[in-house]
Amino acid sequence: MEGKTYTKASYTIKDLPLNERPREKLLKYGVSSLSNAELIAVIIRTGHLNDTAIDLANRILSMDSSGISYLSQVEVEELKKIKGVGNCKAAQIVAAIELGKRISNRGGGDKLKVDSPHIVAELLMEEMRYLKREHFRILILDTKNQIISIQDVSIGNLNSSIVHPREVFRMAIKRSANSIILVHNHPSGDPTPSKEDINITHRLIDAGNIIGIKVLDHIIIGDNKYVSLKQEKII
Repeated sequence: MEGKTYTKASYTIKDLPLNERPREKLLKYGVSSLSNAELIAVIIRTGHLNDTAIDLANRILSMDSSGISYLSQVEVEELKKIKGVGNCKAAQIVAAIELGKRISNRGGGDKLKVDSPHIVAELLMEEMRYLKREHFRILILDTKNQIISIQDVSIGNLNSSIVHPREVFRMAIKRSANSIILVHNHPSGDPTPSKEDINITHRLIDAGNIIGIKVLDHIIIGDNKYVSLKQEKII
């Protein structure tokens, strides 16, 4: 059967058969039937001039060789460098990604029990391995070592001025923590702990002992690898 031929200048999503348009395809066949580009097209809704929403989506996915993984930490200003992506589309994409991360991190139903550093690494690796700056987080645990919450403490080069015990334990106390696990990433991809990493860990352990909230471990995330300071007997 001969199909209609489109030129780049005239082709829009409305020219597609109804069941091939991303939104209609989602409604008819379910969200899992959509490609990554189609999912982004649904989020941004419209294209720009002669580019369809799918054209823009493919351009967004081509920003980095890692493809969709790169989007886990993409920023508004980076997205706006793409022709046709302004404040509105960039904000829609970043908000959708953040919502997905929050759902993934906080979860629902049964709480996740942490009984090994591997569980923490598995939970946070795919998100934190691509971060461009150091992010310091705490896993807040109950009496059964189940995760109550994951909280961001600071962003930037790790040092004692931005990772203060007061802020760390304020979050932990607010959520009735029994214990916490420290987690941060190394953008270099090498999770080997620095002297500053070790010093901050001991400082927080000492503060936790005074307050009555134990610091169980400090896990450093690299590029598909991690180091547990407890496992390495550093703490």
